[in-house]
Amino acid sequence: MAKTYREVLSRASSFLESAGLEGYAIHYLFLRRKHWQQLDWLLHMDKEIPPTDEQQIAADLTQLLAHQPPQYLLGYEEFYGHTFKVTKDTLIPRPETEELVEACLHVTSAQGPLRVVDIGTGTGAIAVSLKMARPDWQVAAVDLSPAALAVAKENADALGAEIDVYQGDTLAPVIEQQWDLIVSNPPYISQDEWHLMDVSVRENEPKMALFAEDNGLAMYKKMATQAQQCLAVNGQIAVEIGFQQGQAVQEIFASAFPHKQVTIKKDLAGQDRMVLVTHPQFVDK
Repeated sequence: MAKTYREVLSRASSFLESAGLEGYAIHYLFLRRKHWQQLDWLLHMDKEIPPTDEQQIAADLTQLLAHQPPQYLLGYEEFYGHTFKVTKDTLIPRPETEELVEACLHVTSAQGPLRVVDIGTGTGAIAVSLKMARPDWQVAAVDLSPAALAVAKENADALGAEIDVYQGDTLAPVIEQQWDLIVSNPPYISQDEWHLMDVSVRENEPKMALFAEDNGLAMYKKMATQAQQCLAVNGQIAVEIGFQQGQAVQEIFASAFPHKQVTIKKDLAGQDRMVLVTHPQFVDK
């Protein structure tokens, strides 16, 4: 008897759920592979599934059961309205980081062309998204991983975003330059939080981009120290943080920049997600 799309995907979803995984992942992956919107799914779900599609679902199910993230299976992820290539050398861009991009655009909305550097760029999602939103900005991207930097450059070229890339540790490769905005989603997970992370993240995403010493604060301390040398007089800093790190990161940057305003900003879920170091004249009244 012929099987329908709905039947095959429902069975695959049940397999995932019985293994304690998110059942919708296979549906998400299927729609992305087919380039189908929800309307396409509604029109096709009760039609007979071709053998090639059924084989692809079976292959994807095996990978998902092995805790492979769907984005790595697809090879891309959407971020801030753009498509970014992802590999195992890069973190998968996440929706909460889109809020960091939005915050950067907001705190600089009254300013002209800026010199901006993204530290730990990974896929280049932050740097490229900022350049696409503000084409007159001079944007640079830094990463310790040459492989990640190659992916960032490929993404920038694919989207037509002209950014400069530098390989090295935090701000070290660009410390002789002056920057109006320093932005980063750095490694901030402590080793103590390892067991709290999703298995797919622990086993697949690059640990160098996830974990930091000193209870996850090491990179913030390094950036705060280095930024004292290369942040422009009216410059600003925006960093993503772990939901329990707000006060600690705020204190690190307040100590380094006592004449600036350092604030903790929550994400849409109500969790502490960013620390913003703003020049007083640019702070919202």
